Amino acid sequence: MGNYSIKELEKLSGIKAHTIRIWEKRHSIIEPARTNTNIRYYSDEDLKKILNVSILNNHGFKISQIASLTRSDLVEHVKTLSEEKTDTGIYIDQLTLSMIDFDELKFEKLLAGYILKLGFERTLLEVVYPFLTKIGVLWLSNNISPIQEHFITNLIRQKIVVAIDGITIKPAEDAKKIVLFLPENEMHEIGLLFFHYLLKNMGFQTYYLGQYVPLADLEKSVGRLQPDYMVASISYSPSLKQLNKFLTELNERFAAINIYITGRPVLQKGFSEHTNLHFFKDATALKEEFTIL
Repeated sequence: MGNYSIKELEKLSGIKAHTIRIWEKRHSIIEPARTNTNIRYYSDEDLKKILNVSILNNHGFKISQIASLTRSDLVEHVKTLSEEKTDTGIYIDQLTLSMIDFDELKFEKLLAGYILKLGFERTLLEVVYPFLTKIGVLWLSNNISPIQEHFITNLIRQKIVVAIDGITIKPAEDAKKIVLFLPENEMHEIGLLFFHYLLKNMGFQTYYLGQYVPLADLEKSVGRLQPDYMVASISYSPSLKQLNKFLTELNERFAAINIYITGRPVLQKGFSEHTNLHFFKDATALKEEFTIL
């Protein structure tokens, strides 16, 4: 069961903490519990309600109107909105709600509906990727269990693997080669699978090495495949010393290859001294980068 601070509620709903407090006082939208030291905290039900309130408020409903709705009416209004509009913010919040409820059927139905509306690639870039960022907030705040995370990411992984297998574009003989890998200690491959799908669909010759690739094995693979580029993702939290050591080794061992890297640790800490390493924010940024190559 979730136990959220008001700041976590703000991050997940997009509603400022100050506004949430006003809505509590004036409209009794939600009522937080309090710890023994009088600190507010919120439940899964509070989060679900504030997400639904946020969706309606962002689409023209006044807070006084929303406050008068029952929970079932609130959910029904959101469902109607999602059917009428192609607002990805609604979709992301709906996926979050289905994850909190551990509702596999609803999650599958929602995702299938978005793919029909937007197409697979737009659904990945505009819905699933931001959704996984939101899961990251829940993970860091200990408000989802490893089982929930694995449950959801495995459902998404299945979709991406099927989509990769279904790509009919054949690389040209002179297509640039890209090796995709995760370093040692890195097991979260959803982001890298995204990148694999995007780059393969763009006509590049891709080689997906997957999770937990030691540098020695990477060096052997690169020696054999002779790629033009490499792509990696880091989401675990190495120390600054460990991370810098890893990046330095990459720079030295593969000095002739441009390597594209993303992930919270490298983006937060910032590195500029490695000449052939390029850092990108997300899947959209990677696609833009490789579009102009």
